[in-house]
Amino acid sequence: MHNTAYYQRDAPLVSDADYDTLFQRLLAIEAAHPLLASEDSPSRAVGAPPAQGFTKVRHAVPMLSLGNAFSADDVKEFLARIRRFLNLEDDDSLDIVAEPKIDGLSVSLRYENGSLVRGATRGDGNEGEDITANLRTINDIPDALVGDAPEIVEIRGEVYLPHSAFSALNAEQEAAGAKVFANPRNAAAGSLRQLDTRVAATRPLRMFAYAWGEVSTEVAATQSGFLERLDAWGLQTNPLSRICEGLDDIIDNYAALLTQRPDLDYDIDGIVYKVDRLDFQQRLGFVSRAPRWAIAHKFPAEQATTILRDIEIQVGRTGALTPVARLEPVSVGGVVVSNATLHNEDEIRRKDVRPGDTLVIQRAGDVIPQVVRALSNKRPKNAEPFVFPEICPVCGSEAVRDEDEAVRRCTGGLICPAQAVERLKHFVSRNAFDIEGLGSKHVTTLYADGILFGPADIFRLAAHREVLLEREGWGEQSVENLLEAIEERRTIPLDRFIYALGIRQVGQATARLLARTYGNLAEWRAAMATAREAESEAYTELLNIDGIGESVAGDLLAFIHEEHNRQVLDDLDALLEIQPFAQPERNSELSGKTIVFTGTLEKMTRSEAKARAEAMGAKVSGSVSAKTDLVVAGPGAGSKARKATELGIETVDEDGWIEMITG
Repeated sequence: MHNTAYYQRDAPLVSDADYDTLFQRLLAIEAAHPLLASEDSPSRAVGAPPAQGFTKVRHAVPMLSLGNAFSADDVKEFLARIRRFLNLEDDDSLDIVAEPKIDGLSVSLRYENGSLVRGATRGDGNEGEDITANLRTINDIPDALVGDAPEIVEIRGEVYLPHSAFSALNAEQEAAGAKVFANPRNAAAGSLRQLDTRVAATRPLRMFAYAWGEVSTEVAATQSGFLERLDAWGLQTNPLSRICEGLDDIIDNYAALLTQRPDLDYDIDGIVYKVDRLDFQQRLGFVSRAPRWAIAHKFPAEQATTILRDIEIQVGRTGALTPVARLEPVSVGGVVVSNATLHNEDEIRRKDVRPGDTLVIQRAGDVIPQVVRALSNKRPKNAEPFVFPEICPVCGSEAVRDEDEAVRRCTGGLICPAQAVERLKHFVSRNAFDIEGLGSKHVTTLYADGILFGPADIFRLAAHREVLLEREGWGEQSVENLLEAIEERRTIPLDRFIYALGIRQVGQATARLLARTYGNLAEWRAAMATAREAESEAYTELLNIDGIGESVAGDLLAFIHEEHNRQVLDDLDALLEIQPFAQPERNSELSGKTIVFTGTLEKMTRSEAKARAEAMGAKVSGSVSAKTDLVVAGPGAGSKARKATELGIETVDEDGWIEMITG
């Protein structure tokens, strides 16, 4: 029992010292009475001490997310966006590969000279965990590729546990008195994160391959052709994948697969649509953290009914008051749900949701629980409408709502404990500093105990080592692991650092834009200090960053010009090594240059021109300044072209631009 809890679930039931005492006692008993040692004894299962966690792996090519479609209209718009971007006519061919979306764990397999050298989890898309040893136990993953493969090829796919195997595994878990898994996906993820590979080897995991990352040579001309290469190399691809021609064919296939879904021996939660031609994929490129050339068409969310016990108000890191429905626990799609979001006060009023109501809930995209509607015919007679608070329930400050917002926010700012705690949680979260071992519960209790007040305090936790050791549930090893994880994060890229600050409206994509534009922390801070003046060149440059408007700029500058926030930045700068933005190495004369497009482009759309420039390492600006390196002027170019001439900036027409990017 303790071995399962410690090595398999990373959730020990006793302290490290107590575990060691029990284990040594077992060894002594077996030494004195050898016949009592069973084949499944922990003494035989452990052998050499399992590795303490998994090493990190940086993906050479990021493993990005997908945008979602929930209706036929969404898919129609997806196809229309592609045609607009590529400037295709309605009768131009646009084949789409439809692949079942497996509900499993995304992994990456790196093969060199045909041999598997490393396997990793997706992680945050940029960095995952090395789980090579566990992946080698899966029969669908060959140690060596068959036939002719590139010198380097990184194959991506989804590891899953078949329904039949899941049922058998849970029966074994229950018989052993161990925790049963909520669904096959959790079981697959848990199996791959076993520190003892022999546990993973006992579980019949499978994998479907469907994509690639880094490759040394081109692998195919089409997505469908790549799937054929995967089959030839000895990997499994989903037999239900097929090419669709047009919207009607796509929707017919969706309906057919939705009907087949209950009879499959694995979970699917939708269909992924990918543009078949890889040259089109290359032209389309990416937006934020998702490809333009692919989308996931999700199946309808499963629904259930339950009772609304209460509505509680949570206060987020930006002060937003968010209502949360506390529910009678109910199973939805194989997951027990006890909470669901109600979004804001307008949503509560629109749906007329009241404590005591019977609610229909669903997991949106089979993930996020949400309230669909209240069943008014089952409403208790004494159920009263919910009154949204105008005072912060945590600090007592006034909660106000701007005219153009649906959200009510606490005005307490840094004096509000809830905001402080949520900012700390965001700071250590996966896409920010990603400090393993410092989860939400630990952040909350360390803040309440006066050990953590601000982000910089995290990097001073080593001074509180003895205090941490005295805390319930913290053993010598867990404290050492935490302090080691913190030390590993003293070096961080600028874009992740900016995102970690939790500035309102500054997500990962915007943080990356800022890091890319200003290069390093000192330049960014200096520009933001100057940009406070609306007439300044720095403010104009900020607004010229494609994707940043006045609203985002306002929140960004408000954060920077708060004295306390500047102190936090000074403190962190002294404790950390914040790496300058690393511009991807590209053999391009445009890399690092600032380009302005003006006038009409006739041979490619403005969107494609911008995407091609960024893919070659350039920055695209909305106005001409002394920092502009190149202006691409099409017919109808006016003041921007004239200003470029006045400043002596290189200007080319569309043909010259196309020669630059294709020559």
